[in-house]
Amino acid sequence: MTRQLEDTASPAGASSTGASRIGAGALAGIDRRSAIDAVRLRIGMAISLGLLKPGERLPDQEDVALGLSVSPITARRALASLADQGVVVRRRGRAGGTFVADEPPRQVLAELTASPAESQAVNRLVDRRLLFECAVTHYAAVNATAEQLDELERLTRNMAASTDWSAYHQADEQFHQLVGTASGLGSAVGIYHETLAELYAYFIPYPIELLHKSNCDHVALVAALRAGDVQDAVEISRKHVDVLHRTMFMGLADGGAAAG
Repeated sequence: MTRQLEDTASPAGASSTGASRIGAGALAGIDRRSAIDAVRLRIGMAISLGLLKPGERLPDQEDVALGLSVSPITARRALASLADQGVVVRRRGRAGGTFVADEPPRQVLAELTASPAESQAVNRLVDRRLLFECAVTHYAAVNATAEQLDELERLTRNMAASTDWSAYHQADEQFHQLVGTASGLGSAVGIYHETLAELYAYFIPYPIELLHKSNCDHVALVAALRAGDVQDAVEISRKHVDVLHRTMFMGLADGGAAAG
C-alpha cells in the first residue's frame, strides 16, 4: 500500500479484476487453498485485525468479487460459508446486504489465519514486485504518453472518490497495470502484470480512509512522471511497494506494522 498506511496501521493492520491465484500454487512452498477458502481467510483476517468492524456492511457480492479478484460464484459461496458460521450476517430489504456480525465467533476467526509458509511466500512476492515496479516506473517516466498520463490522473481521481475498498482496489490495479504498459518494455510488461495479479490475490479489505491516504502516492507518482523525473518517480514507487512488507496481512498478523 503506502507509507501513509504504515504510519496509521499500527493499531490494527491492509487491496482488480481477474481470476484469483491465491490457491493456484503460483509460489513455491505456499499452502494450497481452494479459492473459496482463500476468500474466507482474507475476509476473516480483515475482521480479526479490526479492518472490518462489527456491523460494517460489505460491498455487494459482485463488488466483493471484483475487489478480491475472484469470480462472482467464488465470492457468493465464500460469503454463504461465512454466514453459515456466523462471521457475517445477511439482511433483507432496502437497507439489507451482508454485514460483519456483531460478535463473530472467535474460534472460527482463529482458524482463518495465514500459515507461516504463506506469509513467507508473499513477502518474496512483494520483493519480486519491488524489482519490477522500480524498472517499469523508470521507463514510464521516459516513455509515458500524454494520454497515458491523463488516464493515470483520472484513476487517481477515481480512487479519491471511492467509497469502499472494492472500488478503490479495482482502480488501483488499473493504475499500476497502466504504469507498466506506459513503460514500453514489451514482453517484460506481461511478466510484471502477472506478478501484480499474483500479489493482488492476497490483499485483504482495508478501511477506505487509509486507502485514500495511500492514493497520495499515486498522485505524487503521476506528477513525477509528468515531469520526467526518473529518480523521484522510482523512489515514490519503491516506498509504495516496500511498505507492503508491513501493511499486508503477513506483516500485520506478525505485528510487523507496529514494528515500523
